[in-house]
Amino acid sequence: MSLAGSLAADGIVGEPLRERLAERDEALLEAYLEGRGDPGYWLKALRKLVGECRLFPCASGSALQDTGVAEFLAQLHLLTASAYDEEAPFGGRVYKIRHDANGVRLTFVKVLSGALQVRDELAYESDGIRHEEKITRLLAFNGCRSHAVDRAAAGDLIAVVGLSGAETGQGLGICTDKPAYEMVPTLQSKVIFAESLYVKDVLRAFQMLNAEDPSLNVVWEERLQEIHLHVMGLIQLEVLEQVAKERFGMEISFGPPEILYKETIRTAVKGYGHFEPLRHYAEVHLLLEPGERGSGIAFESACHPNDFSAGNQNLVRTHLYEREHHGLLTGMPVTDLKITLLRGAAHKEHTHGGDFREAAFRALRQGLEKAENVLLEPFYDFKIKVGIDEMGRVLSDIQRASGQFEPPQTTDAHAIVTGRVPVATFMNYAAELAAFTHGRGSIRCAFGGYDECHNAQEVIERKGYRKDADPLYTSASIFCAKGSGYTVPWQEAEAKMHLL
Repeated sequence: MSLAGSLAADGIVGEPLRERLAERDEALLEAYLEGRGDPGYWLKALRKLVGECRLFPCASGSALQDTGVAEFLAQLHLLTASAYDEEAPFGGRVYKIRHDANGVRLTFVKVLSGALQVRDELAYESDGIRHEEKITRLLAFNGCRSHAVDRAAAGDLIAVVGLSGAETGQGLGICTDKPAYEMVPTLQSKVIFAESLYVKDVLRAFQMLNAEDPSLNVVWEERLQEIHLHVMGLIQLEVLEQVAKERFGMEISFGPPEILYKETIRTAVKGYGHFEPLRHYAEVHLLLEPGERGSGIAFESACHPNDFSAGNQNLVRTHLYEREHHGLLTGMPVTDLKITLLRGAAHKEHTHGGDFREAAFRALRQGLEKAENVLLEPFYDFKIKVGIDEMGRVLSDIQRASGQFEPPQTTDAHAIVTGRVPVATFMNYAAELAAFTHGRGSIRCAFGGYDECHNAQEVIERKGYRKDADPLYTSASIFCAKGSGYTVPWQEAEAKMHLL
């Protein structure tokens, strides 16, 4: 509701706003009907409902015309209350990563408790790696200007120099959690640049941009000697071209964006992996089951510590999570998979950490060879608003794009259509809609998760992935006989396992 005329600058809650408060709480309704409560009581109630997200006040004004700005700031101050404890241990959260003109990484932190000083040491974990780093500088910013400070207290916003691995959303100090990143890129594009540019310089520039925007997911394809980016859409590529030119002086372009497909399985299978070249030994048995859409990779162990030590079980888990695994259809990442460790074996003298990595990867791959593999593609949840005369064209376009829609909501002049459609067939539809509606139609697309690909066979043939030629994965196992190792194809490996 609007705050205008309802909340005075001195904190007096007006009659219309009291009525709104009473609608949302039984105790406040009784107080309102009985005429109880002083101004402090109603202001406290207002803050409580706003803090609990049960009431959403609105204010209007114009900064250009200098109308309502002072009133808005006064009301905002009345509605918010903070209580920071400077005596508590340090806790903070990273809210932005930037680099200055010299390429120095600036980690912007909101200090939530305690204090942070130059030369303090911070320990945090990023991408499974534990960092212990010393703060070399603290910078306070005012717009584009900054100045060095020696200390930042609870409630301050500060730029920290010295943290090399902290990510946006990262908790520091006593704040150890990290919020999930909800934006999911659906496209991948190759970076194209002139031969006069050194590839390492281009890669370094995009790694800096990746630190500032983690959704880019900059990937160096060693086999192809190419830089790939994950992006949300075509407009983002145009922005990145301009950013690369302005910040790094690089003239770059991008190849045609490709859809980021994923793979999963339809039925449960068991996978077996054995790695036993001379003086090495590891064996892993996995149960692979299809998971719910959007669940990613889940792992659990059904091994008893007496049969397979807890340390080795954790080692298998770590290796399975250390990177994305290639599917068999297109080589794209495997997802929506529940992995259960059934059995494992080690040798007292000959087992090394990397042996379980080899055995676990081979077991996973061997299981995929036996499973019914499914190709997944990203989908949009869309909402389109057009004139009533254009509704038929829109519905026809959605069907042609292999999408689905709910019964349209119509008025005398407009129609609103909602539904779900593959990204591959709909990512350029906004321009088409604007053209035939002459700019009067509107469309909103949000990532709607992954589901079965509408043209899987066509995509598989176009990708031309050769599962037996993947340099990172093999489904065969290695056994040892007469002092030398030999390879056993996946079809025959299960019968030779030692734990069967």
